Amino acid sequence: VIQMEMKAVVSSTGLMLLFAWLSPSRALYFHIGETEKKCFIEEIPDETMVIGRYRTQLWDKQAGSFLPSTPGLGMHVEIKDPDAKVIILSRQYGSDGRFTFTSHTPGEHQICLHSNSTKMALFTGGKLRVHLDIQVGEHTNNYPEIAAKDKLTELQLRVRQLLDQVEQIQKEQNYQRYREERFRMTSESTNQRVLWWSIAQTFILIITGIWQMRHLKSFFEAKKLV
Repeated sequence: VIQMEMKAVVSSTGLMLLFAWLSPSRALYFHIGETEKKCFIEEIPDETMVIGRYRTQLWDKQAGSFLPSTPGLGMHVEIKDPDAKVIILSRQYGSDGRFTFTSHTPGEHQICLHSNSTKMALFTGGKLRVHLDIQVGEHTNNYPEIAAKDKLTELQLRVRQLLDQVEQIQKEQNYQRYREERFRMTSESTNQRVLWWSIAQTFILIITGIWQMRHLKSFFEAKKLV
């Protein structure tokens, strides 16, 4: 019985570590200057919902610490697709905000933030701390709200969570296959270019050798050495 319980604990721990490793949630904070722009790269599968939340704190010289920003100080959020050609989102928010978008192309999405500090004399020469939390996939779902809306039991809600996790894992696997395919295509293209470059080098060496032989022959003939 003890061995079975130990196996169950080890199995549960392994699953928890697996889900923690797969957990597509990012939380961090950073500092920006008055005209500074910060960009982050997030690898996102296609057809995946992303929710970002942020809050700002302004450096107070008198208090010697970061305090909540004034309502007039906001952030501009811009999100680009992996090709950096299509702007998915470009919008001005307040000092605290929440942005949402859905990816339609798998790959590295660029998330950029900068303040509207040029309009705020209060921020001149100061520092701004931004707390950013990015949630991807099933972590964007508010399960208590879903359970209350659909009147789900605890078991039904857990099944719903597991189904969402399985769907997200499938999307991640599809994205990894997509990356592998692109890497393979890049490798084949590089190998082909190296092959053609080697052939071109060989051809140039042969032409150069023939030209040198003819030039030497004409030189010796002109000197009446041959």
